[in-house]
Amino acid sequence: MREHRWESVATLSFDDILSVTDTLRQAGLTSIHPEKEMISYIEEWEVTELDEIGQLEPWATEDATLLHVFDQWTGDFFLLAGRYHTVFQQHQSVNTYCSVAHPWHISHPFATVHPMAWLWVGFRHTHGFIRVRVHTTDIVTPGESVEQSHYHVWLNDRQEAFRSAIDILHLPIDVSINTRTVSLHTQRKDTPFFCSWPDAFGPCQFELNSPDPFEFLVPASQLAATIQYPAKQVRIYLTGFSADALRDFHKLSSDSRFMYRCSLHCQLEEIPEIFSLLKAHGRIYGSLAEFQTSVVLPEGVDAAAIVGFVGSEGEFRLEIRLNQHPLSHQDTQQWFEQLVRHDLVYAPLPVFP
Repeated sequence: MREHRWESVATLSFDDILSVTDTLRQAGLTSIHPEKEMISYIEEWEVTELDEIGQLEPWATEDATLLHVFDQWTGDFFLLAGRYHTVFQQHQSVNTYCSVAHPWHISHPFATVHPMAWLWVGFRHTHGFIRVRVHTTDIVTPGESVEQSHYHVWLNDRQEAFRSAIDILHLPIDVSINTRTVSLHTQRKDTPFFCSWPDAFGPCQFELNSPDPFEFLVPASQLAATIQYPAKQVRIYLTGFSADALRDFHKLSSDSRFMYRCSLHCQLEEIPEIFSLLKAHGRIYGSLAEFQTSVVLPEGVDAAAIVGFVGSEGEFRLEIRLNQHPLSHQDTQQWFEQLVRHDLVYAPLPVFP
């Protein structure tokens, strides 16, 4: 789901982060203690050798994914996906997952949808899939309202953006407007169909599965061809594979960069040690407190809030996430600044890739 997000304007020491947990407790909220076990998340950790990942072995990890990142890529999408599927077949199991992400371009200009979008072609143990995601210009989360005079623009833009992809892909997916949200459905009975990344106007992403892993390769290549090459970035996601399997995949990507992501079980006080292993080449984040805003802001709309930290480029910042505004946008920011005692800046995360 799309989220509202703020960061602290200033970079903070880890001691400053810990002091925020005390501040939250003083406000009547439950926050994490330094010795408390938590789940942190590592993303975009750029590694030069696969052995670097082994530095995290003292901690339990989940959802470990290695990314192959191709910059300024000019190759053939069909051949690239086919090569990765060939290696995938040699190492696939119930827990393995491989997908190839490529940008595509929406030819018609829309006021509320960015022209640059993304697609994924992927392979799981028993099926293949294609996934398409669009990126809206603003975040309007479920439950929030917008000016009634403008809602039809959001609906029409979302509907037409999806249709532009569906027409190129020749997929049996129908798009319609249902009670002021965009709705997608398919008549196919042989495969699951999913919609996700919802906001106030419906999903921002759909995914169609197929028992034939090759079914979507040609259509996806046609969608990828809407980009004028070189493509700024192409990504391959490899989840659940052994070190030997990752070495086999490595043979396909001598000109790529490697990035690693995972969720990691640790104590809050261990975060600086783990962060130092990234050597300013990745991002780590985690939650300090999760609460409903009505607990400390009874006059506002009840919203789910997370106060956390994010570490990147060797520095820490506070991070605030909300599923919707409890007050107006400006008043929400001011209220959070008073709560955490730090100046904030609105900083929603990009949804790609």
